[in-house]
Amino acid sequence: MSIYTYAVKGNDHEQIAMSEYRDKVLLIVNTASRCGYSRHFAGIQKLYETYRGQGFEVLGFPCNQFNAKEPDGDASVLAYCRGEFGVTFPLAAKTDVIGPDAHPLFSYLTAQLPFAGFDASTENGRWMRDFLTEKYPDIYAGNGVKWNFTKFLIDRDGRPAERFETPVEPESLAPAIEALLRR
Repeated sequence: MSIYTYAVKGNDHEQIAMSEYRDKVLLIVNTASRCGYSRHFAGIQKLYETYRGQGFEVLGFPCNQFNAKEPDGDASVLAYCRGEFGVTFPLAAKTDVIGPDAHPLFSYLTAQLPFAGFDASTENGRWMRDFLTEKYPDIYAGNGVKWNFTKFLIDRDGRPAERFETPVEPESLAPAIEALLRR
């Protein structure tokens, strides 16, 4: 099985077959433009600009499930992300990534790439772990997406290759992206 069996709604609400990303290295990330981690948009955009010509794509999934940090409608989210952060990579329609209404793509991704914890050797990793265990233990439990800007790297065959949690800065994904692009 691969991500190619799924379809998602684009920001314009047209269906996007994930098979459109066949033979590409793809970064799937749940986003929130009003989140403290929205600074990640700049790093993700830089990755997109750097590697796009080599077969790399990004698909962002705006999500309002973590502290309601994506409250606006799809058109407003797109306009805000383009204007405020310079985002040119595609955004899907707002999508649930956890809970009973989670999109099946995210259920698949989290089953294939289970949560392995936050990097407690970093201040941000410790903070995120402590924040979730104290305030949102139900979100912290299990393998689901933990917060905005969880990043899933997909190989050219549509297989989930690596998961990067919220505190991981986008720039640090470059070696993993380069390795998949060389395959």
